Amino acid sequence: MPERLDDDEIDRQLPDGWKRDGDEIVRVYPFDDYLDGVTFATRVGEVADEEFHHPEIRIRYDEVEVRLTSHEAGGVTGTDIRLANLFDDERR
Repeated sequence: MPERLDDDEIDRQLPDGWKRDGDEIVRVYPFDDYLDGVTFATRVGEVADEEFHHPEIRIRYDEVEVRLTSHEAGGVTGTDIRLANLFDDERR
């Protein structure tokens, strides 16, 4: 099981555009078109399933919110940081 990162480690490793919200890291990706957001959420879901580490994904009209945490570790781990970077790659 991955080890939970301390606050300093999270601050150092947190990718641009992501923020802390308690024991989670969160990013809101904006979209001009609803279906573009749905397509992005599908790609994020596919990456998450391949990595067997599943985020909470909320699809709204013009944005997709992604939340990551490692419940078994009680907070943010290196796995969450790695997935945040992979999700950002999907947006590029």
